[in-house]
Amino acid sequence: MDYNTLHKAHPWHGIDPGTPEEVRAFIEIVPTDTVKYEVDKESGYLSLDRPQKFSNTVPSLYGFLPRTYCSTRMAELTNKALARYDVEGDGDPLDICVLTEKDVTHGDILVSARPIGGLRLLDHNQADDKIIAVLKNDAIYGDMTDIEQLPTRIVRRLIHYFTTYKDIPGESHQRMKFVSIYGPDVARDVIVRSMEDYNNLMSSK
Repeated sequence: MDYNTLHKAHPWHGIDPGTPEEVRAFIEIVPTDTVKYEVDKESGYLSLDRPQKFSNTVPSLYGFLPRTYCSTRMAELTNKALARYDVEGDGDPLDICVLTEKDVTHGDILVSARPIGGLRLLDHNQADDKIIAVLKNDAIYGDMTDIEQLPTRIVRRLIHYFTTYKDIPGESHQRMKFVSIYGPDVARDVIVRSMEDYNNLMSSK
């Protein structure tokens, strides 16, 4: 028996991310979670990052795209959108929200999804985009191809969550700033650029 084949693939480095048109996303947290889980970059195991500080919960499946990295190439789009030159990538895999009508009860899973757009956000001076996608073959969302097809309230809910989930109780300063919404063509470009950033990261090691 080849015991090397029994090892679990690292969620960031060992999983095929698919294509910009149909991705494979690793889901870390789901709407029923009251704490934030995050993959430990060193071991690949899901770890407890922090309890949610407020009662708001993530409004979709939330995770990242394997073999992506947010650095120079990805941040170029944010700099261009803001007519700036000083925004950097956040140094993490590219985040993704996957919409589905089904109740998924836990993370640490892979899902196939179609990107339909994204949210451009700033975390201090770092680009922290969230790709918005729909679960493949989902009964409600599965046929959607553009973020404009989503109900406005869904988009507002996503924006509200991601502009408040890192806030510290008692402080008036808002850490996350919403910049803009973009459609599927830009989302695919963001994904390609984050894949290029990942390849550049790996080639430099």
